[in-house]
Amino acid sequence: MVVGTVRAMYPGVHAQTTPDKPAYIMAGTGEAVTYRELDERSNRLAHLLREAGLQRGDSIALMLENHPRYFEILWAAQRAGLYYTAISSRLTPGETSYIINDCGAKVFITSAYKRDVAEMVAVDTPEVTVRLMLDGTTTGYDSYEDAVAKYPATPIADESEGTDMLYSSGTTGRPKGVRVPLPEGAMGQPSGVTLVGQMLYGFNDSMVYLSPAPLYHAAPLRFTMAVHRVGGTAIVMEHFDPVEFLRLIETHKVTHTQVVPTMFVRMLKLPEAQRTQFDVSSLQIAIHAAAPCPIPVKEQMIAWWGPVIMEYYAGTEGNGFCAITSEEWLQHKGSVGKPLMGVVHIVGEDGEEVATREEGTIYFESGSTFEYHNDPEKTAQSRDPKGRGWSTLGDVGYVDEDGYLYLTDRKAYMIISGGVNIYPQEAENLLTTHPKVLDVAVIGVPNEDFGEEVKAVVQLVDGVEPSPDLERELIQFCRDELADVKCPRSVDFTDELPRHPTGKLYKRLLRDKYWEGHQSRLV
Repeated sequence: MVVGTVRAMYPGVHAQTTPDKPAYIMAGTGEAVTYRELDERSNRLAHLLREAGLQRGDSIALMLENHPRYFEILWAAQRAGLYYTAISSRLTPGETSYIINDCGAKVFITSAYKRDVAEMVAVDTPEVTVRLMLDGTTTGYDSYEDAVAKYPATPIADESEGTDMLYSSGTTGRPKGVRVPLPEGAMGQPSGVTLVGQMLYGFNDSMVYLSPAPLYHAAPLRFTMAVHRVGGTAIVMEHFDPVEFLRLIETHKVTHTQVVPTMFVRMLKLPEAQRTQFDVSSLQIAIHAAAPCPIPVKEQMIAWWGPVIMEYYAGTEGNGFCAITSEEWLQHKGSVGKPLMGVVHIVGEDGEEVATREEGTIYFESGSTFEYHNDPEKTAQSRDPKGRGWSTLGDVGYVDEDGYLYLTDRKAYMIISGGVNIYPQEAENLLTTHPKVLDVAVIGVPNEDFGEEVKAVVQLVDGVEPSPDLERELIQFCRDELADVKCPRSVDFTDELPRHPTGKLYKRLLRDKYWEGHQSRLV
């Protein structure tokens, strides 16, 4: 059970020491899966995968809602030395087929909930040799439950560590898979996320971790599997709801959670009586990332929950990692922290490093390697053009005098109006704090004179009606704090923004509506 001097860490170990302890509990139904059950179920599927001809380095894909059997699939692939690609359950059949084919999956697993997509995908994925469906069957798919029941619950003979191969959300163009080398060594070595969880966030076997986001996203998937590495218990929400989230903290005495800023906003917008009725004092660590958090939002969350809020900045690519505590953040408001992995370089348009507090593209200098699968052009674009071995996620930001990194926006979201570069994150962060605004996106739309102009698309809180007066109020609210050029010239109101459950905003979907009929982004 020992890998060098490191204790083996995976469900098979905990199935021996704490077999009846819940590895995870589904929040909606209360269904609990013990470590013994997780170990045995993942072993059965691992045997099936081997018998289907899959060897170390091969790939499988899965597309499921947050399902009670999600983790046995992940752990089966993990312990069989495979790449596993968790696909967003919100994708179309065409997008799903593209990812299955692109990642080279030989096995595809889905559920009856996604039957309509599954039927269409089966026609367009000829390299898949095994298709399994949970909770029912349809043309081209065998019953998952019947298939795995035929196999033993003991480990396969040649266990080794696999890893995930996850795809970007596809906000611009086709999503790209991030492929890293498979881990070397015996089964049970801790993942990088596990080590970070132990060192920074106190992950241990007594932790209760609340996961409110879709499991196909990198952070929920990796953090929850890290909980299984250390032998804790995860509470998995089928869908995020702010009131239910707070109730679950109280009910399960949750010690750790991982959220995104939009979840903070939704909790803070609850009526105070509803928001404060739950006891959240069990929380030791609340991790957040994925998008810049408006300063007033984080100030309110720290005032409410205490200094338990920890932020990090990293990507699926694993090329760098920054982190910051609540105490540090209060001294460097808006920062995502200092690099704990890699060295940060801020690079200007000429490829040279810029001065302190000057914005530029964020690059990491680190020893890690990654590639965008089947896309050498995108891989090359992520590398430092001057050949210094640095890589970027495409984000823009700056570093202060103390070495703390601040994000300002995604480079792809930049608005160019009359030759002026405008990053919309500032206006979005400000408008989010308006009491009548539930959600907001700031985008560039066509303007005959300037090429683009700034527009805000706003989702209002319940009970507030859109009006010309409210549009003027929001524009003025922005201009009171920011330069006119950064503020929207107009506001459109919508019932709901196209936002991924993880909090990521599909700005392309918004922009496409306004740019329809234009041959390019240039007017």
